[in-house]
Amino acid sequence: MEKERLRLLAASDKPEFVAVYGRRRVGKTYLVREYFDDIFAFRVTGIEGAGLTTQLENFKTALDRHGLDNSVTIGNWFMAFERLRDLLEADKRKSHNRRSRNSKPKQVVFIDEMPWLDTPRSGFLPALEHFWNSWASGQPQIMLIVCGSATTWIKNKLLENYGGLYNRITAQFHLKPFTLAECEEYYRSMDMAINRMQVIQGYMVFGGIPHYMSLMNPTYSIDRNIDLLCFRDGAELGKEFNRVFASLFRDPDSRMHVVRALGTLKRGMDRTEISKATAIGDGGDLTRILDDLENSGFIRRYRAFGKKSKGSLYQLIDQFTLFSLQFMKESAVKDERFWESYINKGGYYAWRGYAFETVCLLHLEQIKAGLGIGGVATNYSTWRSTEHDPGAQVDLVIDRSDGIIDLCEMKFTEAEYIIGKSEDLLLRNKKAAFEYEARTRKLLRLIFVSPFGVKQNTYSGIVNAQITMDDLFMSKLP
Repeated sequence: MEKERLRLLAASDKPEFVAVYGRRRVGKTYLVREYFDDIFAFRVTGIEGAGLTTQLENFKTALDRHGLDNSVTIGNWFMAFERLRDLLEADKRKSHNRRSRNSKPKQVVFIDEMPWLDTPRSGFLPALEHFWNSWASGQPQIMLIVCGSATTWIKNKLLENYGGLYNRITAQFHLKPFTLAECEEYYRSMDMAINRMQVIQGYMVFGGIPHYMSLMNPTYSIDRNIDLLCFRDGAELGKEFNRVFASLFRDPDSRMHVVRALGTLKRGMDRTEISKATAIGDGGDLTRILDDLENSGFIRRYRAFGKKSKGSLYQLIDQFTLFSLQFMKESAVKDERFWESYINKGGYYAWRGYAFETVCLLHLEQIKAGLGIGGVATNYSTWRSTEHDPGAQVDLVIDRSDGIIDLCEMKFTEAEYIIGKSEDLLLRNKKAAFEYEARTRKLLRLIFVSPFGVKQNTYSGIVNAQITMDDLFMSKLP
């Protein structure tokens, strides 16, 4: 789908200003480079953590590499973009008919990791605005593609800019981590022998991040790859937790502090709880931190059933971050057999239960499709009893516009899930407590989400519908 959209944009008869964004390692640069076969009229990549002088030198080097006279000096971003204009105009004059030389007629300018170029007080954004508004927006052959992992910067500075770049973006690509179905397809492309249960287990650790999967040795099992990539001495992902946050945020420590706090409470925290746990005031700074983390896909904001938005909870849902916080301890473990031995211990089963819940929360559209309600408007929330039964809770409530509420139980098992007499009673009490406290007249249904479904027995009739592993792997949604 993304490649088809790029094809249409590259063939358009008007200038295009395209933003490609998404969390680090999700494949943004790969998409652009692969489609355009790494052939650009100009391409530059911002340097992580560098100052203005280094960024300008890097930009000048890229101009030189693409054929601009290297005797030209660049003292600021306005000069840099003027020199870029010189380069593109010279390139245009060299070929009056680009179609004869290149099936993609646009002069494609690719600025990768643009947020890194916008160093404090550098004047980068006004210079970009001037470049586009004064010249590039009048050149039908220009296709400017900007890319960045700092999602909040892309949204605030480009997509929701109310200054000189207001409404200038002509197309945007928000690349998200792979779904389970896409992971399965990717593993097959690697010739990795893996079944769906193993794909889920890999997803619990690495999420849907293509880069992490690309590091796997296809001749090894998922568990062996986890050990080699995360726990052996010098493991490639041993310090990934720190690297990711340092590359995304100018103040990574505060973001990591909040993430660590959220990692201690699986249901999530409200703003007051986060502020107390981190000693960050419940004001503008905390709002910016939470927005950054939410925009980058590390946390989700949701509400308890029946609560208004001001009662929102924030929950850590990034799979690899959750895994790192619980097991890697910033690479304190250096045992390349750690994970293969841990999966036989009791703590593993508790961890994978919650990890499976987060996998389900990242596949809500697949759950809706499996229930046959893909076209029904829904709200998602959680619920915990405050009156009837303090221990009763529902981690996923699907409030439907057709007069039904689905209460979802998510269970990870390696065979059919068996409901016994005692659990049947607990489920009935939970449903009754929800009905009483929610004071709703909507029809309540109990939904089970588990890889192999629920085993039919005397007590399975309490389940109104099931979502299995095959539903979670659905790729073509209605």
